[in-house]
Amino acid sequence: MLARAFIVLVLVIAGAGASGCGSLAIAPVGAPAVNCVFDTDCTITVSDFVDEFTVPFASGDARLQSRSQPPGEPGTAGAGLYAHEYRVNLTPVGALTTVVCVRSLSLGFGPIERLDYDGDGDLDHVYVVTSGGLGTVAPSSASQSGGRVTFTFQPGVCPGNAAGNGETSYFFGLASQDPAGPVEATVGFDDGTSTTVDARSPG
Repeated sequence: MLARAFIVLVLVIAGAGASGCGSLAIAPVGAPAVNCVFDTDCTITVSDFVDEFTVPFASGDARLQSRSQPPGEPGTAGAGLYAHEYRVNLTPVGALTTVVCVRSLSLGFGPIERLDYDGDGDLDHVYVVTSGGLGTVAPSSASQSGGRVTFTFQPGVCPGNAAGNGETSYFFGLASQDPAGPVEATVGFDDGTSTTVDARSPG
């Protein structure tokens, strides 16, 4: 079994559908504005769970971060819904010769509740925090087959030339009627291999 680090912490970010098949609509958002979809004062207490995995031909442990938050407050667009966020973090990973990047993340999720995350009047499945938060790489697409959701990165999330210089994805999230529980996620690499990682989702 791959080395794992379980980190459960509580953070305070101040100010900060049905199952189906096919492509999912993705909306770029900023923080802390996206918090207002679920909280009247835009301040959310979140819980983080982190598991580590190894990247082929690289040194250092990559991390999958699962972030959960309480149900949305009454009076918000996301009232009663749980937001579940993820971040693929290769910051600690270095590769000198063969560079293998993370190309996909797949996990059971269940029914997705659609919300207007970016305020354009259209309902979205997924939001990506492209400003006001961590990260440089966004999912290029997302799809759902049954209750399983797959996020694809093109370009991928890649190691650096030394540990500490690797890339990290932005936080990206979805909403559900259900709270998070333990699931196994699959991380796919661009050399065709994959690994399983512990995560949290309503799936």
